[in-house]
Amino acid sequence: MKTPTFIKGRGAQSQVHNKFIELSHEERDDFLNYCAVEDEDRTVKTTFIETFPKSIINKVTSPDVGMSYSLNPYQGCEHGCVYCYARNSHEYWGYGAGIDFESKILIKKTAPQLLEKKLQSKSWKAATIALSGNTDCYQPIEKSLKITRQLLKVFLKYKHPVGIITKNALIQRDLDILTELAKDNLVSVYLSITSLNEQTRRLLEPRTASIKKRLETLSKLTEAGIPTGVMMAPIIPSINSHEILPLVKEVSQRGAHRVGFTIVRLNGAISHIFSEWIRATMPDRADKVLHQIEQCHGGTLNDSRFGKRMTGDGEMAHYIHQQFAIAKAKYLKDSAKISLNCDLHQHYKTGQLSLF
Repeated sequence: MKTPTFIKGRGAQSQVHNKFIELSHEERDDFLNYCAVEDEDRTVKTTFIETFPKSIINKVTSPDVGMSYSLNPYQGCEHGCVYCYARNSHEYWGYGAGIDFESKILIKKTAPQLLEKKLQSKSWKAATIALSGNTDCYQPIEKSLKITRQLLKVFLKYKHPVGIITKNALIQRDLDILTELAKDNLVSVYLSITSLNEQTRRLLEPRTASIKKRLETLSKLTEAGIPTGVMMAPIIPSINSHEILPLVKEVSQRGAHRVGFTIVRLNGAISHIFSEWIRATMPDRADKVLHQIEQCHGGTLNDSRFGKRMTGDGEMAHYIHQQFAIAKAKYLKDSAKISLNCDLHQHYKTGQLSLF
Protein backbone atom coordinates (compact mmCIF):
# COMPACT_ATOMS: atom_id res chain seq x y z
CA MET A 1 0.00 0.00 0.00
CA LYS A 2 1.23 3.48 -0.80
CA THR A 3 2.26 5.41 2.31
CA PRO A 4 -0.12 8.38 2.85
CA THR A 5 1.51 11.77 2.38
CA PHE A 6 2.44 13.85 5.41
CA ILE A 7 -0.36 16.16 6.54
CA LYS A 8 1.26 19.59 6.52
CA GLY A 9 0.08 22.00 9.15
CA ARG A 10 -1.03 19.26 11.52
CA GLY A 11 0.70 17.49 14.37
CA ALA A 12 -1.21 14.20 14.48
CA GLN A 13 -1.10 12.26 11.25
CA SER A 14 -4.18 10.09 11.67
CA GLN A 15 -7.44 9.59 13.48
CA VAL A 16 -6.94 7.71 16.73
CA HIS A 17 -9.50 5.34 18.21
CA ASN A 18 -11.37 6.73 21.21
CA LYS A 19 -11.03 4.17 24.00
CA PHE A 20 -14.44 5.16 25.38
CA ILE A 21 -16.26 4.27 22.17
CA GLU A 22 -17.14 0.62 21.56
CA LEU A 23 -17.06 0.74 17.75
CA SER A 24 -13.79 1.19 15.87
CA HIS A 25 -12.53 0.92 12.30
CA GLU A 26 -9.36 -0.28 10.65
CA GLU A 27 -7.76 0.08 7.23
CA ARG A 28 -7.07 -3.26 5.55
CA ASP A 29 -4.20 -3.77 3.14
CA ASP A 30 -6.27 -4.87 0.17
CA PHE A 31 -7.16 -3.40 -3.22
CA LEU A 32 -10.15 -1.31 -2.18
CA ASN A 33 -8.22 0.44 0.58
CA TYR A 34 -5.29 0.91 -1.79
CA CYS A 35 -7.61 2.89 -4.05
CA ALA A 36 -8.93 4.83 -1.07
CA VAL A 37 -5.45 5.93 -0.03
CA GLU A 38 -4.60 6.83 -3.63
CA ASP A 39 -7.62 9.14 -3.79
CA GLU A 40 -7.50 10.34 -0.20
CA ASP A 41 -7.61 14.09 0.40
CA ARG A 42 -5.06 14.66 3.17
CA THR A 43 -6.17 18.20 3.91
CA VAL A 44 -8.11 18.59 7.14
CA LYS A 45 -10.48 21.50 7.74
CA THR A 46 -11.15 22.80 11.23
CA THR A 47 -14.73 22.88 12.51
CA PHE A 48 -16.00 24.75 15.55
CA ILE A 49 -18.73 23.41 17.83
CA GLU A 50 -20.46 25.61 20.39
CA THR A 51 -21.06 24.03 23.80
CA PHE A 52 -23.11 25.20 26.76
CA PRO A 53 -21.39 24.31 30.05
CA LYS A 54 -23.06 24.92 33.41
CA SER A 55 -19.82 25.92 35.09
CA ILE A 56 -16.47 27.15 33.81
CA ILE A 57 -13.89 26.96 36.64
CA ASN A 58 -12.16 23.65 37.26
CA LYS A 59 -10.62 22.66 40.59
CA VAL A 60 -7.17 21.17 39.95
CA THR A 61 -6.55 18.28 42.31
CA SER A 62 -3.33 16.86 40.85
CA PRO A 63 -0.63 17.35 43.52
CA ASP A 64 2.19 18.13 41.07
CA VAL A 65 0.46 20.76 38.91
CA GLY A 66 1.32 24.33 39.83
CA MET A 67 -2.22 25.71 39.83
CA SER A 68 -5.32 25.44 42.00
CA TYR A 69 -7.98 26.41 39.45
CA SER A 70 -8.12 26.53 35.67
CA LEU A 71 -10.47 27.91 33.04
CA ASN A 72 -10.53 26.73 29.42
CA PRO A 73 -12.69 28.72 26.98
CA TYR A 74 -11.86 26.16 24.28
CA GLN A 75 -11.57 22.36 24.25
CA GLY A 76 -9.32 20.92 21.61
CA CYS A 77 -6.57 23.11 20.18
CA GLU A 78 -5.82 24.05 16.61
CA HIS A 79 -2.16 24.64 17.44
CA GLY A 80 -1.71 20.89 16.91
CA CYS A 81 1.33 20.36 19.18
CA VAL A 82 2.09 16.70 18.69
CA TYR A 83 3.18 16.08 22.30
CA CYS A 84 0.21 17.81 23.99
CA TYR A 85 -1.01 16.02 27.14
CA ALA A 86 -4.48 17.56 26.64
CA ARG A 87 -5.12 15.37 23.59
CA ASN A 88 -6.37 12.57 25.83
CA SER A 89 -9.06 14.83 27.31
CA HIS A 90 -10.73 15.14 23.90
CA GLU A 91 -11.84 11.53 24.21
CA TYR A 92 -14.19 12.51 27.06
CA TRP A 93 -16.11 14.64 24.57
CA GLY A 94 -16.55 11.74 22.16
CA TYR A 95 -13.72 12.65 19.78
CA GLY A 96 -10.29 11.25 19.01
CA ALA A 97 -6.99 12.45 20.46
CA GLY A 98 -5.38 12.64 17.00
CA ILE A 99 -6.66 14.76 14.13
CA ASP A 100 -9.96 15.38 15.96
CA PHE A 101 -8.18 17.19 18.81
CA GLU A 102 -6.79 19.84 16.50
CA SER A 103 -9.63 20.04 13.97
CA LYS A 104 -12.81 19.78 16.11
CA ILE A 105 -12.69 22.71 18.51
CA LEU A 106 -15.35 23.11 21.19
CA ILE A 107 -16.03 26.74 22.06
CA LYS A 108 -17.68 28.19 25.19
CA LYS A 109 -19.16 31.57 24.30
CA THR A 110 -20.90 31.83 27.69
CA ALA A 111 -17.60 31.55 29.60
CA PRO A 112 -17.45 35.27 30.57
CA GLN A 113 -20.97 35.19 32.02
CA LEU A 114 -20.25 31.97 33.93
CA LEU A 115 -17.03 33.44 35.32
CA GLU A 116 -18.79 36.61 36.46
CA LYS A 117 -21.45 34.57 38.25
CA LYS A 118 -18.77 32.57 40.03
CA LEU A 119 -16.77 35.59 41.12
CA GLN A 120 -19.93 37.20 42.52
CA SER A 121 -20.64 34.13 44.65
CA LYS A 122 -20.39 34.85 48.39
CA SER A 123 -18.71 31.49 48.94
CA TRP A 124 -15.94 32.09 46.40
CA LYS A 125 -12.57 33.04 47.88
CA ALA A 126 -10.02 34.57 45.53
CA ALA A 127 -7.32 32.25 44.24
CA THR A 128 -5.37 32.53 41.01
CA ILE A 129 -7.30 31.04 38.09
CA ALA A 130 -5.14 29.83 35.21
CA LEU A 131 -6.31 30.43 31.67
CA SER A 132 -5.15 27.53 29.49
CA GLY A 133 -4.66 24.84 32.09
CA ASN A 134 -5.67 22.40 29.35
CA THR A 135 -5.77 24.07 25.92
CA ASP A 136 -4.49 27.43 24.70
CA CYS A 137 -6.83 30.36 25.35
CA TYR A 138 -5.15 32.28 22.50
CA GLN A 139 -5.43 29.64 19.79
CA PRO A 140 -6.33 30.99 16.30
CA ILE A 141 -10.14 31.16 16.73
CA GLU A 142 -9.70 33.58 19.64
CA LYS A 143 -8.76 36.30 17.14
CA SER A 144 -12.37 36.48 15.96
CA LEU A 145 -14.35 35.24 18.99
CA LYS A 146 -12.49 37.27 21.66
CA ILE A 147 -13.73 35.06 24.50
CA THR A 148 -10.40 35.32 26.33
CA ARG A 149 -10.44 39.11 26.02
CA GLN A 150 -13.94 39.18 27.55
CA LEU A 151 -12.73 36.95 30.39
CA LEU A 152 -9.86 39.32 31.13
CA LYS A 153 -12.33 42.21 31.34
CA VAL A 154 -14.26 40.25 33.97
CA PHE A 155 -11.10 39.58 35.98
CA LEU A 156 -10.29 43.30 35.85
CA LYS A 157 -13.80 44.35 36.85
CA TYR A 158 -13.74 42.11 39.93
CA LYS A 159 -10.05 42.67 40.74
CA HIS A 160 -9.36 38.97 40.64
CA PRO A 161 -5.94 37.35 40.00
CA VAL A 162 -5.44 35.44 36.75
CA GLY A 163 -2.54 33.49 35.31
CA ILE A 164 -2.13 32.92 31.58
CA ILE A 165 -0.24 30.20 29.71
CA THR A 166 0.05 30.57 25.95
CA LYS A 167 2.30 30.11 22.93
CA ASN A 168 0.46 32.57 20.71
CA ALA A 169 1.55 36.16 20.02
CA LEU A 170 -2.15 37.14 19.92
CA ILE A 171 -1.85 37.97 23.62
CA GLN A 172 -0.29 41.27 22.51
CA ARG A 173 -3.77 42.38 21.43
CA ASP A 174 -4.82 42.49 25.09
CA LEU A 175 -1.89 44.50 26.45
CA ASP A 176 -4.30 47.28 27.45
CA ILE A 177 -6.20 45.03 29.88
CA LEU A 178 -3.10 43.14 31.02
CA THR A 179 -1.38 46.40 31.90
CA GLU A 180 -4.33 47.49 34.04
CA LEU A 181 -4.37 44.12 35.83
CA ALA A 182 -0.62 44.34 36.43
CA LYS A 183 -1.01 47.67 38.24
CA ASP A 184 -2.66 45.77 41.10
CA ASN A 185 -0.49 42.67 40.74
CA LEU A 186 -3.41 40.66 39.38
CA VAL A 187 -1.83 38.94 36.38
CA SER A 188 1.15 36.84 35.38
CA VAL A 189 1.94 35.27 32.03
CA TYR A 190 3.90 32.22 31.04
CA LEU A 191 4.91 31.97 27.40
CA SER A 192 5.56 28.47 26.12
CA ILE A 193 8.80 28.50 24.14
CA THR A 194 10.21 25.05 23.47
CA SER A 195 12.92 25.82 20.91
CA LEU A 196 14.88 28.57 19.20
CA ASN A 197 14.89 26.58 15.97
CA GLU A 198 12.04 27.52 13.64
CA GLN A 199 12.18 24.22 11.75
CA THR A 200 11.77 22.31 15.03
CA ARG A 201 8.85 24.58 15.94
CA ARG A 202 7.11 23.96 12.62
CA LEU A 203 7.27 20.20 13.08
CA LEU A 204 6.42 20.06 16.80
CA GLU A 205 3.87 22.89 16.97
CA PRO A 206 2.59 23.45 13.43
CA ARG A 207 -0.02 26.18 13.97
CA THR A 208 1.60 28.18 16.74
CA ALA A 209 3.25 31.59 16.56
CA SER A 210 6.79 31.61 15.19
CA ILE A 211 9.73 31.69 17.57
CA LYS A 212 10.50 35.24 16.43
CA LYS A 213 6.96 36.38 17.30
CA ARG A 214 7.04 34.66 20.69
CA LEU A 215 10.34 36.28 21.63
CA GLU A 216 8.95 39.63 20.46
CA THR A 217 5.88 39.02 22.64
CA LEU A 218 8.05 38.26 25.66
CA SER A 219 9.90 41.54 25.20
CA LYS A 220 6.69 43.56 24.87
CA LEU A 221 5.08 41.97 27.93
CA THR A 222 8.08 42.56 30.16
CA GLU A 223 8.52 46.12 28.85
CA ALA A 224 4.88 46.75 29.81
CA GLY A 225 5.63 45.67 33.38
CA ILE A 226 3.72 42.39 33.21
CA PRO A 227 5.38 39.59 35.23
CA THR A 228 6.29 37.06 32.56
CA GLY A 229 8.01 33.70 32.69
CA VAL A 230 8.79 31.05 30.12
CA MET A 231 7.85 27.38 30.11
CA MET A 232 10.22 25.21 28.10
CA ALA A 233 7.74 22.39 28.13
CA PRO A 234 8.24 19.74 27.24
CA ILE A 235 11.92 18.91 26.95
CA ILE A 236 12.23 16.09 24.42
CA PRO A 237 15.57 14.25 24.42
CA SER A 238 17.56 14.68 21.20
CA ILE A 239 15.01 17.16 19.81
CA ASN A 240 15.28 20.24 22.02
CA SER A 241 17.27 19.02 25.05
CA HIS A 242 20.45 20.58 23.62
CA GLU A 243 18.85 24.06 23.58
CA ILE A 244 18.39 24.55 27.32
CA LEU A 245 21.31 26.94 27.94
CA PRO A 246 20.89 29.11 24.81
CA LEU A 247 17.12 29.36 25.31
CA VAL A 248 17.36 30.36 28.98
CA LYS A 249 20.02 32.94 28.04
CA GLU A 250 17.82 34.39 25.29
CA VAL A 251 14.63 34.70 27.35
CA SER A 252 16.48 36.11 30.37
CA GLN A 253 17.87 38.88 28.15
CA ARG A 254 14.30 39.67 27.11
CA GLY A 255 13.13 40.09 30.69
CA ALA A 256 11.68 36.70 31.64
CA HIS A 257 11.30 36.55 35.42
CA ARG A 258 11.68 32.79 35.61
CA VAL A 259 11.87 29.67 33.46
CA GLY A 260 10.23 26.33 34.12
CA PHE A 261 10.28 23.00 32.30
CA THR A 262 8.80 19.53 32.13
CA ILE A 263 10.10 16.37 30.51
CA VAL A 264 7.88 14.94 27.79
CA ARG A 265 5.59 12.06 28.73
CA LEU A 266 3.43 10.19 26.25
CA ASN A 267 0.37 8.94 28.10
CA GLY A 268 -2.64 7.24 26.60
CA ALA A 269 -3.18 7.84 22.89
CA ILE A 270 -0.28 10.31 22.72
CA SER A 271 2.33 7.53 22.59
CA HIS A 272 0.84 6.29 19.29
CA ILE A 273 0.40 9.83 17.91
CA PHE A 274 3.94 10.88 18.77
CA SER A 275 5.52 7.65 17.55
CA GLU A 276 3.70 7.87 14.22
CA TRP A 277 4.69 11.52 13.88
CA ILE A 278 8.39 11.08 14.64
CA ARG A 279 8.73 8.13 12.25
CA ALA A 280 7.25 10.34 9.52
CA THR A 281 9.25 13.51 10.31
CA MET A 282 12.53 12.28 11.84
CA PRO A 283 12.93 8.64 10.79
CA ASP A 284 16.69 8.72 11.25
CA ARG A 285 16.44 9.36 15.00
CA ALA A 286 12.97 8.05 15.86
CA ASP A 287 14.14 4.98 17.78
CA LYS A 288 16.79 6.97 19.65
CA VAL A 289 14.31 9.62 20.80
CA LEU A 290 11.67 7.10 21.87
CA HIS A 291 14.22 5.04 23.82
CA GLN A 292 15.55 8.14 25.57
CA ILE A 293 12.00 9.17 26.55
CA GLU A 294 11.54 5.68 28.00
CA GLN A 295 14.76 6.10 29.97
CA CYS A 296 13.21 9.15 31.67
CA HIS A 297 10.11 7.22 32.76
CA GLY A 298 11.18 3.87 34.11
CA GLY A 299 11.36 2.15 30.73
CA THR A 300 7.97 3.21 29.40
CA LEU A 301 6.54 6.08 27.35
CA ASN A 302 3.55 6.23 29.69
CA ASP A 303 4.21 7.69 33.15
CA SER A 304 1.44 8.47 35.65
CA ARG A 305 3.55 8.69 38.81
CA PHE A 306 2.78 11.88 40.73
CA GLY A 307 6.00 13.74 41.44
CA LYS A 308 7.87 11.89 38.68
CA ARG A 309 5.64 12.01 35.60
CA MET A 310 6.68 15.53 34.58
CA THR A 311 10.20 15.64 36.04
CA GLY A 312 11.28 12.15 35.05
CA ASP A 313 14.07 10.11 36.61
CA GLY A 314 17.11 8.16 35.46
CA GLU A 315 20.35 9.28 33.82
CA MET A 316 18.79 11.20 30.91
CA ALA A 317 16.41 13.11 33.20
CA HIS A 318 19.30 13.87 35.58
CA TYR A 319 21.26 15.35 32.67
CA ILE A 320 18.32 17.62 31.75
CA HIS A 321 17.89 18.78 35.35
CA GLN A 322 21.61 19.56 35.58
CA GLN A 323 21.46 21.63 32.41
CA PHE A 324 18.61 23.70 33.82
CA ALA A 325 20.38 24.17 37.14
CA ILE A 326 23.45 25.49 35.31
CA ALA A 327 21.34 27.73 33.04
CA LYS A 328 19.41 29.26 35.94
CA ALA A 329 22.57 29.81 38.00
CA LYS A 330 24.19 31.57 35.06
CA TYR A 331 21.33 33.58 33.60
CA LEU A 332 18.54 33.80 36.22
CA LYS A 333 20.30 34.37 39.54
CA ASP A 334 17.65 36.76 40.83
CA SER A 335 14.56 34.87 39.65
CA ALA A 336 11.68 34.75 42.10
CA LYS A 337 8.31 33.06 42.26
CA ILE A 338 5.45 35.18 40.94
CA SER A 339 2.77 35.68 43.64
CA LEU A 340 -0.44 37.49 42.75
CA ASN A 341 -2.71 39.68 44.87
CA CYS A 342 -5.73 37.80 46.24
CA ASP A 343 -6.76 40.50 48.73
CA LEU A 344 -8.63 42.97 46.51
CA HIS A 345 -11.38 40.76 45.15
CA GLN A 346 -13.45 40.54 48.33
CA HIS A 347 -14.10 44.30 48.13
CA TYR A 348 -15.20 44.06 44.48
CA LYS A 349 -17.71 41.19 44.69
CA THR A 350 -20.38 43.34 43.07
CA GLY A 351 -18.05 44.71 40.41
CA GLN A 352 -17.43 47.96 42.26
CA LEU A 353 -15.51 48.97 45.36
CA SER A 354 -17.28 48.20 48.61
CA LEU A 355 -17.67 50.96 51.22
CA PHE A 356 -16.86 48.54 54.03
